[in-house]
Amino acid sequence: MTLRSVPIHQSGNRPNLFMGGDRELVMFSILIAATSIFVAMELKATFFGLALWFFALFTLRLMAKNDPQLRHVYLRQIQYKKYYPPRSTPFYTNTRLQERQHL
Repeated sequence: MTLRSVPIHQSGNRPNLFMGGDRELVMFSILIAATSIFVAMELKATFFGLALWFFALFTLRLMAKNDPQLRHVYLRQIQYKKYYPPRSTPFYTNTRLQERQHL
């Protein structure tokens, strides 16, 4: 009896990118640039907003080229504890002082 193979199509396995960068970060950079342009309504603000957007787009494309899931990895890493105390075995039992110290 042979094993059944299921094809994994590339279109269903692609990262969610927009303009070459992470979709949410690119759209947020567009929002920030457009806000700075339309709120100030000056020529300097227009140049600043466009420069900010092009720089952000360039940076986000580099990030996506390196790792398309980089934002998710970074957000997950922030949630980890700052300190993991060393333990010699998973069956180690903490004293009450140690349990209160590392919560």
